[in-house]
Amino acid sequence: MPRTRDRLSVSQVADLDLPSLVRRRLMELDITAEQASRLAHWAVAPETIEHLAAGRRSGLVSDRLADALARALGVPQNRVRRAAGLPEVPDPRESIETTPHLRLIKGGGSSGEAPAS
Repeated sequence: MPRTRDRLSVSQVADLDLPSLVRRRLMELDITAEQASRLAHWAVAPETIEHLAAGRRSGLVSDRLADALARALGVPQNRVRRAAGLPEVPDPRESIETTPHLRLIKGGGSSGEAPAS
């Protein structure tokens, strides 16, 4: 049985390519490409994020784009770099959590009012 440190984490194996990473993070965060672009202070255009998610971007991913996209998606830069086939770099954000944001929905069919007696 592998020791804990020998196992790969989800962030190292979950996304085999950049389009799947972009689509999954947009879905997990429940944001649009424009909202993601805003999170990166417009360093990456919403159209670029949309094209990456759809797998329509044909150019190479630069270091600058990888950094901006990581900020837009709320993931460590090396996660984007791995998905894009780029070599990893020292990244102070490597330890950030990238789990989906969950929302609690009140209800179960009730309107929140006390039942009438």
